[in-house]
Amino acid sequence: MEQAARTRAAPPETASGGSAPYGLRHVAIIMDGNGRWAQQRGMPRAFGHKAGVEAVRRTVRACSDLHIPFLTIYSFSSENWSRPAAEIAELFGLLKFFIRNDLADLSRQNVRVRIIGSRDGLSEDIRALLDEAEATTARNTGLTLVVAFNYGARQEMLSAVRRLAADIAAGTLDPDRLAPEDIDARLSTAFMPDPDLIIRTSGEQRLSNFLLWQAAYSEFVFSPVLWPDFDRKALDAVLAEYGTRTRRFGGL
Repeated sequence: MEQAARTRAAPPETASGGSAPYGLRHVAIIMDGNGRWAQQRGMPRAFGHKAGVEAVRRTVRACSDLHIPFLTIYSFSSENWSRPAAEIAELFGLLKFFIRNDLADLSRQNVRVRIIGSRDGLSEDIRALLDEAEATTARNTGLTLVVAFNYGARQEMLSAVRRLAADIAAGTLDPDRLAPEDIDARLSTAFMPDPDLIIRTSGEQRLSNFLLWQAAYSEFVFSPVLWPDFDRKALDAVLAEYGTRTRRFGGL
């Protein structure tokens, strides 16, 4: 049964006492366009990925300044393994660089880092870096930066269904009483609200296996800006577009 119409909740209070624009609790971003940005400049794709890291820094600072509680970025999908090995190595190298060089700054900004996605098959040094990022920032109370790394929504839902099946088989869960909340609780995103707004840059208009369950009532804005060029002005334009929307959650 669909939910009745709801108005936007009051802006959430943050640790700094500010409130997010339009009551936003969670913004999620599909960062797209690094390769095309580099190609336009006659440079290899790796050049675009490096420029994309700076766009991440800008966006984290902006969302923190705006008192948005949660920002999720889609950094590496489970389907990205099909890319050339050299490009995968470059992306992993950038992840290492970002964590080693930006972790202290993120902590100073009171940013908490959480990682979602499978860690199976990742090298030991990458897993250790992900663990370090979460542990180092675990007590921070400002923006929560959620990095979707080696993440795929279908795989996430399959894992949740397996957990449900195991609980039903163990007799700890009645299948006749299953509710959406039972799935929510078994997803890797159970610690945060569903995204109010999902942004995809570069003009492409698809979800690419990102937060499929959680996006049921999200608003979408597809920005033509290539990710390395995404800045505070581009973010403000997206938020202004979001501010014109009326969210009904299936109601009238």
